[in-house]
Amino acid sequence: MRERQGRRRGLQPVVIPYSGYGGNGWIRVLCRVLLVRPDSSTRAPATIRGWRSFVSIPVADSPVTITAGGREYLVHADRGGVVDVDVIVDLEPGQRSITLQAEGSEPVTARIFVVDPDARIGIVSDIDDTVMVTALPRPFLAAWNTFVLDEHARRPVPGMAVLLERLTREHAGSPVVYLSTGAWNVAPTLDRFMSRHLYPAGTMLLTDWGPTHDRLFRSGQEHKRESLARLAREFPAIRWVLIGDDGQHDESLYREFSAEHPDNVAAVAIRQLSTPEAVLAGGRSHLDDDGQPASGIPWVWAPDGAGLAEQLSEVGLLSDPDDEA
Repeated sequence: MRERQGRRRGLQPVVIPYSGYGGNGWIRVLCRVLLVRPDSSTRAPATIRGWRSFVSIPVADSPVTITAGGREYLVHADRGGVVDVDVIVDLEPGQRSITLQAEGSEPVTARIFVVDPDARIGIVSDIDDTVMVTALPRPFLAAWNTFVLDEHARRPVPGMAVLLERLTREHAGSPVVYLSTGAWNVAPTLDRFMSRHLYPAGTMLLTDWGPTHDRLFRSGQEHKRESLARLAREFPAIRWVLIGDDGQHDESLYREFSAEHPDNVAAVAIRQLSTPEAVLAGGRSHLDDDGQPASGIPWVWAPDGAGLAEQLSEVGLLSDPDDEA
C-alpha cells in the first residue's frame, strides 16, 4: 500500500549499498532498496540521512541486479527492502567493488572485502558502548539508533579506534565485522561515524527494524548469536578477537560462542563501563569477578582501548609498542 502510494507521488527507487564480505569463490552482498524523492535519488546514497531512511518507503521484493566479476546476478529484496544474499563468484582477496542496481534506479557501487585464504585472525566488535558511547538506558537504544541519527551526537570510546587499527595493521588481511542491534536504517550514519573517527572499514551486521510475532523489537542477542555462528561456519580457519562491553549481554554471548567454537576465538576483549554507563545499561555482568573463564581462551578487561591494547599485547595478539620503538 505505502509503496503504491509512494510511486503515485513520484517517488523513485534508490539502492543503499552496505559493505559486504566474502571468501574463496563467494561474496555476501548487503543493500537496501527505498523509494525517495526524485531530487534525493541523484545524491550519493550515504547522504540519505538516517531519519529520512527510516521514513522512506522500502521496496518489498524489489529485483536487484548485482554485477560482480564481469557477470550479472538477479536477486530480490525481502519485504523490508533488504538484500542479504550470497553470490557464487571468484574475486581476488582484498577490498573489491561490485555494482548494484534496482529496477528504475541508478547503479551504485558497494565495497566487498574478500578474505585471503591465508588469513587467520579476524575482528568482531560490538558498537553501542564499545566503540561508541550512547549513555542511554538499554531499553531506549533501539529507538535511539533509529531516530537520533546525527553522528555528531555520538562520542567515540577513547582508544578503541587505535586498538582496532593496530589489530588490522599487525594482522594484515584481517576481516572486520561490526555487530549492532541497530536497524539497517542507521547504517549510513554509523558508517559516517566510523569514518570520521578513523575506525577501520568493515562490514556492519545490523537488524531489520520493527516487531516480530512476539516482541516489539527484534532480539539483539539472537541476532548477534546467529551472526557469530555464521562467521564460524563461513571462515572455519579464522580465530576471532571478540570485542564488547560488560553491560549485560556481550560477555555471556562471547562465553557461549567460545565454549561452542573454541578453535574460532583468539581472545575476548571487554570494555568495562563507567558506573553511570553501567547504571544506564542495566548493570554489569560481573564475569570479570570470576577471573578467566575455563576455556583457555584469553579474556581481557579495561575501561578503554589503550588498556585493552596493553593486555592484548601481554597475550601476544599485539606487539609491545616499546619493542616497536
